[in-house]
Amino acid sequence: MLSVKKLQDISNQVRRDIIRMTHMAGSGHPGGALGAADFLVTLYYEFMKPDPNGFTMDGTEEDIFFLSNGHVSALWYSVLARYGYFGIKELGTFRRMGSRLQGHPSIIDGLPGIRVASGSLGMGLSVATGAALAKKLNNDNHLVYLMLGDGELEEGQNWEALMFASAWKVDNLIAVIDYNGQQIDGPVEKVMDLGNLRAKLEAFGWHVIEMYGNDIPDILEKMKESIANLHKGKPVIVIMTTHMGFGVKFMLDNHKWHGVPPNDDEAKQALAQLDETLGDF
Repeated sequence: MLSVKKLQDISNQVRRDIIRMTHMAGSGHPGGALGAADFLVTLYYEFMKPDPNGFTMDGTEEDIFFLSNGHVSALWYSVLARYGYFGIKELGTFRRMGSRLQGHPSIIDGLPGIRVASGSLGMGLSVATGAALAKKLNNDNHLVYLMLGDGELEEGQNWEALMFASAWKVDNLIAVIDYNGQQIDGPVEKVMDLGNLRAKLEAFGWHVIEMYGNDIPDILEKMKESIANLHKGKPVIVIMTTHMGFGVKFMLDNHKWHGVPPNDDEAKQALAQLDETLGDF
């Protein structure tokens, strides 16, 4: 088990990667990626602990992760590279012509760690539910994890998947909602208020846990609780409160940074707030 300080250091470096990748590409979605860094680092390093050298598309006999809100791809690419799925220098090709690191994750070029294309919002929960059900049918006791966005819940397909997973007792699945309250056009509550989300999810038959996603000790505690509540007839869903742009003061809680890369001066300011802990790519 890594120390909280080590997980924080990795998360901090991942945030540096996100700033540099989106800046170098002149495009991308830094805000949500920065906010969810602590969670994804902790998930890979403390819970999933996958073998990057043994990656298979079917994910048999291992925990697997799906990213539904694929626009935060810079985060996932950084975590995969830092974990050893491919060389960190490849992060410098983000969103370049011919790169394996496309703006939204793709399986066309066989990038290790990616099992399904994502970014067309609203589809990830269906995919993860199907994968988790397949594991149950195959007597594979490993788990399926998913991250999706809060604004993404405006897509109706999510609610069909929520009904299906509970009706079929897909209780080897943990879905994590990145609840930063921001989407491309503004605050979620103004675009389409989700109301009492916990009550809705419980009414759909899920076991609901709330977590603060910018505090690693809370992530560790609540993810352990989530796992402990699996295999009891209900899928588990985590409402993870985060701050868009976490780690960079001028990006914090500002929907502008949903899909706008930092310019030269902004990248310099952002990197000055994020210590280089593992070495830049």
